[in-house]
Amino acid sequence: MTVFRLSTLGFIASSVLALLAFAAGTAAPAKAAPAEDLYKLCRQVKNDDTVRPYSHGLYAGTVKAFKKLFPDAKSAPEESELQTEANYRCMDGKVLTCFIGANLPCAKINAERNNPGAAEYCKTAKNGDTPPMVSTGHDALYAYTCQNGKAVVSGTVWALDKRGFAKKLWAEVPRH
Repeated sequence: MTVFRLSTLGFIASSVLALLAFAAGTAAPAKAAPAEDLYKLCRQVKNDDTVRPYSHGLYAGTVKAFKKLFPDAKSAPEESELQTEANYRCMDGKVLTCFIGANLPCAKINAERNNPGAAEYCKTAKNGDTPPMVSTGHDALYAYTCQNGKAVVSGTVWALDKRGFAKKLWAEVPRH
């Protein structure tokens, strides 16, 4: 009887916590979806900007997409690398993947022209200096040049797809 009560209390407590998190808008991050479920989801919703973690069920297609994105790579990544680097989202009914790297953001790109990090960097920089990514953020759309203590947009870092992600970092995950 004690076991039943404790497990029932645990279930109730976790349910209440989940409801509170949902109500507060802090639901748990997206979980890896089984391959067929993710293909089905993408076909149904067409576009979903939720970035999801690696799923082993998508291994073969993920490796093919990796080879398309990184044709000069000497070998495919190991499973452990895919677990930490591969991410998925839905666009136009297809499953797309991106591989996180030092300067490879899989998140939606920050398209704000006003960049506080670049502005702060340029306050003390010389004219013509370029704020580094550590200041602007790796997800910044714009590149900046310092002019008279201010950050001035000098160009773009990324070409964006219609959903606001860096186009060249995402590739379709083929089914087989």
